[in-house]
Amino acid sequence: MRREHSIAPDYFEALYKDKGDPWDFETSAYEAAKYAETLAALPQPRFANALEVGCANGVLTAQLGSRCDALLSVDVSPTALASARARCADQPNVTIEQRRLPGDAPQGIFDLVMLSEVVYYWDSVDIVRLAGYLRGAVASGGYVMLVHWIGETDYPKSGDEAVAELHAALDDRVTVVRSDRHEAYRLDLWRLEGAG
Repeated sequence: MRREHSIAPDYFEALYKDKGDPWDFETSAYEAAKYAETLAALPQPRFANALEVGCANGVLTAQLGSRCDALLSVDVSPTALASARARCADQPNVTIEQRRLPGDAPQGIFDLVMLSEVVYYWDSVDIVRLAGYLRGAVASGGYVMLVHWIGETDYPKSGDEAVAELHAALDDRVTVVRSDRHEAYRLDLWRLEGAG
């Protein structure tokens, strides 16, 4: 049964405290292939200032950090963040903070925002709030990358619903650069136009 409201931080903290790596980001061949595809889909070799929302234990963060002059990665789980900080300890360009978006969104203008496996955890109200934040936080001509599992969920949204709702909320700003469907996930890259 679907949850009606955005998933609270304690859900994620309980998973990380109980299982350490609840989605097997560190060991899964599926996750490794998905991360490789995500990084290969980035439209340029390097970004000046990027934001990763939902960095979990930092497996993708460490790889993305090598493509950014500055990367701010955020998550809600203190346990996951401790793992991410340890994994990225040798990357001084990577900053890791505890934040819950959209309410506790960071200041700054970003030329890339990575939303990998996160938007379907939000309800429609928070997706609209996230769109409002992105309108001001993504540089004109900057990119938003979305990667979402497309199977059934008990989250507020499916992967397809989450992407469609965020696109609708940003519609006048979005140029779709690519929208690829893989066996188990979708990858969407948008360029945002206008003031940011």
